[in-house]
Amino acid sequence: MGNLRTATLVSCTAFLVLAWGKQLHPQSTPAQATPAQATPAQATPDPATPDPATPALPKVEEATPIAIQKDELGKPTWDPAWDQIVEDALPPPLLSPQVARDVAPFCPRFKKLNDADKRAFWAYFFQALSGAEAGLLPTSDVRHPEVDVRDTVTRHMIRCEGLLQLTYMDADRYGCDFDWEKDKDLSHTDPAKTILQPRNNLTCGVKILDQQLIARNERLLSSSSYWETLRPGTEGYKVFLKQMTNVPASCRNTTRVKETKQRSSPAAPEQEEARKTAPSAQ
Repeated sequence: MGNLRTATLVSCTAFLVLAWGKQLHPQSTPAQATPAQATPAQATPDPATPDPATPALPKVEEATPIAIQKDELGKPTWDPAWDQIVEDALPPPLLSPQVARDVAPFCPRFKKLNDADKRAFWAYFFQALSGAEAGLLPTSDVRHPEVDVRDTVTRHMIRCEGLLQLTYMDADRYGCDFDWEKDKDLSHTDPAKTILQPRNNLTCGVKILDQQLIARNERLLSSSSYWETLRPGTEGYKVFLKQMTNVPASCRNTTRVKETKQRSSPAAPEQEEARKTAPSAQ
């Protein structure tokens, strides 16, 4: 709890945590025959076989440490609906083997996962990123006086906003649904602002990551990453690593394998640091 109070803001980073409610399923009662007229007993539905008429329930993702802590403190936390926003926004390349090397420090089994589990990993990833960047607060708004840069859209000094601490000029750079003309007369933390709406903010984050990993073929963990929290060696990166400790079980190796000699060239410095400092996936 002390860590929550004393966490420092790094880049567009705040510190503050989820709870996942359990969904209860009513159980059906077998039909009983009446004494006056015997009727064939109805078979009790097999609980393992879903009713075709009933839509499948969304998969419940794991919770980050900050989400768990916030729930224990009774504070607003990550909304499970935000997982679905991320999963729906993911383009096919982010589910391809092309990104397996980048996510290996956190999800070594990525290549072997089905698409549903890959989407679950990315949903957790963005929850962790939001925890490190904005404390899971959708109305988080940070202005860094020491950063003397103007937003090319607002013409004001840059502010980092929302779950992923984005800017209005990201709308021009990445095609995000931020509308400064609609937002300019609203208060900085008004949830009605287009940049603070979770769907717009998270979808924009997916577009930024897609540009970095796929379009520009850059590494996930790099000194050139959009988010300071994904730049190894920074304080923000340490905060992010703490939030990546509860990755989905499907990502983790279930058995320890023997070490083999590397056949490829040595990893880049930032990848090597990630390998050493990332939470164990065993």
